[in-house]
Amino acid sequence: AELVDLLYWRDLQRTGVVFGASLFLLLSLSVCSIISVISYVGLALLSVTISFRIYKGILQAVQKSEDGHPFKMYLDKDVGISSELVHKYGDMALAHFNSLIKELRRLFLVEDLVDSLKFAVLMWILTYVGALFNGLTLLILGLIGAFSWPVIYEKQQAQIDHYYGLVNKQIKDVLGK
Repeated sequence: AELVDLLYWRDLQRTGVVFGASLFLLLSLSVCSIISVISYVGLALLSVTISFRIYKGILQAVQKSEDGHPFKMYLDKDVGISSELVHKYGDMALAHFNSLIKELRRLFLVEDLVDSLKFAVLMWILTYVGALFNGLTLLILGLIGAFSWPVIYEKQQAQIDHYYGLVNKQIKDVLGK
């Protein structure tokens, strides 16, 4: 439900921050190495927090107040990940990984000729996609699509469904012939 609210822009400020930060990160990765991006983001975050800490310290000295550390409530929070959570998601990831390995074994060792041929066609199509785009470009396009498509569909649902029906009918007619 939280992801749906994010993708449908229910909370504009929160969605804008998530979308902007994600897009900035992906665009940064397309220009710089991941090490540089992590270093620059870390330096920017440190600059803000150190400046804020110094500002609050000066403000406390001038006002002669004893407010304490400005990030105290965050420093007191537990940020550890529970072992139950790690086991839960680790087990889910392991199940998906094992399923993927079994499916790839089935496809590459041609257990079913038709499925292996479909997979070969998919791989052939992906060679052309790979020649046009790199993986990062596809991630950027996917991110923009994920944040744009739900809102566009919600506002233009009748027209999109109408044209989708027409295209679907044409495809069925061609496949029928």
